[in-house]
Amino acid sequence: MELRQLRYFVKAAETLNFSEAAKQLFITQSTLSQQIRQLENELDIQLFQRNSHEVALTEAGNELLPYAKETLYAAQTCKEHLRDLQQLLTGTLNIGVTYSFSPILTETVLTFMKQYPKVQLNIHYKTMTELMQMLVRREVDFVLAFKPTRRYEQIESQILFDNHLSVIVRSGHKLARKTKVSLSELEQYEFAMPAKGLQARNTLEQFFQNKDYHFQVRVELNEVNILLKLLKQSDLVSILSEATIHDTPGVKAIPLDIKENEMEGCIHTLKNAYHKHSALKFIQLLGESNAIRRRMRNIPD
Repeated sequence: MELRQLRYFVKAAETLNFSEAAKQLFITQSTLSQQIRQLENELDIQLFQRNSHEVALTEAGNELLPYAKETLYAAQTCKEHLRDLQQLLTGTLNIGVTYSFSPILTETVLTFMKQYPKVQLNIHYKTMTELMQMLVRREVDFVLAFKPTRRYEQIESQILFDNHLSVIVRSGHKLARKTKVSLSELEQYEFAMPAKGLQARNTLEQFFQNKDYHFQVRVELNEVNILLKLLKQSDLVSILSEATIHDTPGVKAIPLDIKENEMEGCIHTLKNAYHKHSALKFIQLLGESNAIRRRMRNIPD
């Protein structure tokens, strides 16, 4: 059994389409089929059910899939570990990032690319739930996101900076002159809100449980950059983490006058897992960045 065959098997199992799997693997479909057949012959069991219309995993295929993924992960980890021991710092670093972390990441990405030009960065922007699932599946090396509202047994979180929910408005908005804003004051304004599933929205809805507030939500978006553009060009109001507007001109964050509105910025990693040298270096650079140091010192943007 070869690692190449396991890699081909996993890709075919994920796509359930030999043509698409071959395309993603940059091989011909006949090569893929041949390697799968060789694997089945060696194991003396059928892994896929095939007909002219569809491909499906057999019971044996479903049983093999998690073991195949674990074997491929172990092999890749071994290669990364040996590279790190040789101080080559090459390879690939996969980072998961929630949308709100985007503004504070740019500085570190540019610094890292200069210092470690041989490392390829793959950055995935998704919701907290999606990223945590990717981390458990080892599709990313670590996740930058706020502290989750639920507990993940396989994941440990290191606090990077303290953060809070804030009212976000354009710089010329009449709320921009205030030092803090209550929820009751906000009922008279129209809102552009982060979509359900984004962490600022989840935190806000947790706070609103069993509370009688009525907000005029005109638009919901899962793209923070577009949301901020709307705020700049209108009198719409939003509630986001204050870190969301780091280095973003034309908008202002006003503290929200409620208790327990913390959203701690964290680095999330798998427990008891090997961490690439490149990942540790990136995390170190992030902690030393101006964006994070300013947040740790509570200096306004």
